[in-house]
This record gives sequence, structure tokens and C-alpha cells, in this order.
Amino acid sequence: MPKPIEPTEPSTAPSRAQLVDHLVRTRIAGPVATPRENNLSHYRRLANGDRHYWFGLELGDRWTDEQDVLAVMAERVGVADDPAHRTGQDTIDPELTVAGLDRMAARLRKAALDRQSVLFATGHPGGLLDVHRATAEALRAAGCEIVRIPAGLFADEGSVWQFADVAVMERGATLWHTHSPAPMAAILDALVNDGRPLPDLVVADHGWAGCAAQRGLDAVGYADSNDPALFLAEAEGTLQVAVPLDDHVRDPRFYDPMVAYLLTAAGLR
Repeated sequence: MPKPIEPTEPSTAPSRAQLVDHLVRTRIAGPVATPRENNLSHYRRLANGDRHYWFGLELGDRWTDEQDVLAVMAERVGVADDPAHRTGQDTIDPELTVAGLDRMAARLRKAALDRQSVLFATGHPGGLLDVHRATAEALRAAGCEIVRIPAGLFADEGSVWQFADVAVMERGATLWHTHSPAPMAAILDALVNDGRPLPDLVVADHGWAGCAAQRGLDAVGYADSNDPALFLAEAEGTLQVAVPLDDHVRDPRFYDPMVAYLLTAAGLR
């Protein structure tokens, strides 16, 4: 049996087997909290053209069959592939999570070797803010430019700020959970208007990642089992990497061993 990794050990880079065990124990993957009903509801709404679930991507009429969406999610995330399974538990395959981290690590390694400019953003600050912050810190130490967003940006009746190197949405002095692509669009439009170059790489999630990928930027990101758009974008080659995971587990420190694995695989530790 692999030795369990405590979430209070961010400096320890786990082996692949140890990380798989940790992901399942902390429900980042394996039998996750997101119920089957919620997953299928989101797949159906995306297929029915509800753009809230498109995350800023232009999916056209390519994914109008809910069963086609389910097939991609079974392949890339590990949810149950049986369309008759309508209620109860659903899963994320931890091996697919680690495989996604390996693909992301390869892209981060390239960014570091080429001293690229990188923009970080999250629509899930309660879960993933520190994941992005730690990755930004490691890339800066490797010589990358962490893109500083223009000041005074607004989207969706809120402000777009940068906190700990990560772009976030703020409303009423609260960091906001959002699927919207509008905050990322505001950043990219402002960079162009200021005559500044667009980032070489975007590391994000939700609509922040989808918007960047749709605009032709290199983008990698994290996505939950009920957020199919980014996995469809990866399948089509619009998004470079989508890592499947539960994006808001009970304790954000549970992600620390995952980040240690990612940065070690990228040669950033």
C-alpha cells in the first residue's frame, strides 16, 4: 500500500502511486462529491446550447448530443460511461488526473525553458487560488514573466483584480466564484488596448481558460466532472490540457501534494 501523504506536507513531492492514493483519500478524484445528477444536467445543458456551460468556447453544433458529451467525459475524466446510470455516485479516475498533471507539467517546463510570459487566473478562488499562486511563484523563480494585468478592469458587475499573481473576480470585497469568460476577455482586450503583448501561456480554469483558448492562446487548466466544456476543447485541440479534479474539496491544503508533484514533474522544484 502506498504511504498516505498528509496535506500539511507541501514540500514533499509524492510518487505517482502516492499521489493517486492521496487524490482518492481526499476526494480530489475517485468517488467525488459531485453527484451523477449534477454531471448529467450540465452535459445536457451544454448540448442544448446553454452558453453558461460553454465557458467562452465556440462549440457550434458539434456537441448537440448529450451522449457524445458523456462519451468524452468518460474517456477524459473517468465518469461512468453507462447512460442508464442517472443518479447517485460518480467518479473521476485518479490515473487520468495524474496523466493530466503530467501533460500540464510538460507545458510548464517549456514555458520555463523559453522564459515565457504566463498569465494565471481562477474562477474558483476558494479551491484553486493557492494552486495557481504556487505555480506562478515557481515559474517566476525559473525566469518567466508573470503577466501583470491592467488596472481598473470590470466585468459582470464586478472588478477584475490580481491577487497573489492570480487574476480573480471581486464583488463586495469578496473573491467571486464564476464560470464566466468575461473577466478574461476584459484582461485580454485591455492588454491589446494598452499595446502590450498577449501572454505566451494562460494557466486557469472555468471560463478564464475557455476564453483564452478560444482566442488562440496556449492555455491549460483544471476542470471538474460537471464542467465538460474544457474537456471538449481539449478533445478538439483548442485547449492544450484539461486536468480532471474536484475543484473545491473540503480543505484547499489537500491540493498541496498535487502541486508538489506537478512542479517536480515540470522541473520547477
